[in-house]
Amino acid sequence: MEENRILENKEETCCCDTEDVKVTTAEETETEVCPCCSTRHKERSAEEKKAMMSRLKRIEGQVRGIERMVENDAYCPDILVQISAITSAMNSFGKVLLSNHIHNCVAEDIREGKDEVIDELCSVLQKMMK
Repeated sequence: MEENRILENKEETCCCDTEDVKVTTAEETETEVCPCCSTRHKERSAEEKKAMMSRLKRIEGQVRGIERMVENDAYCPDILVQISAITSAMNSFGKVLLSNHIHNCVAEDIREGKDEVIDELCSVLQKMMK
């Protein structure tokens, strides 16, 4: 997953693997913006990334299970119960990610006087609540 890698050096090749474009990171922030594709990056600890990936792999397995259920003509309510479980797992993942974002990214940006992060957070919350 090249897009989700941690940018450790001052300059690294772009997340979209364009050889001639470099990503310049800001030392005082954990968020980087790629100049060629405007992709933002967030540095995460190895533990945080491992926990997130573990949850996502579990959800991926649940989706594959539903695929098998459909292929095997499983009874509709049984599939719907599994869909509900996946929805719950995704919502739980989103809550953890949102909490981490608020405690780390948002709090840090506010301390640095970047109040526009509040508008961004409100926009994200509105999209999540649709």
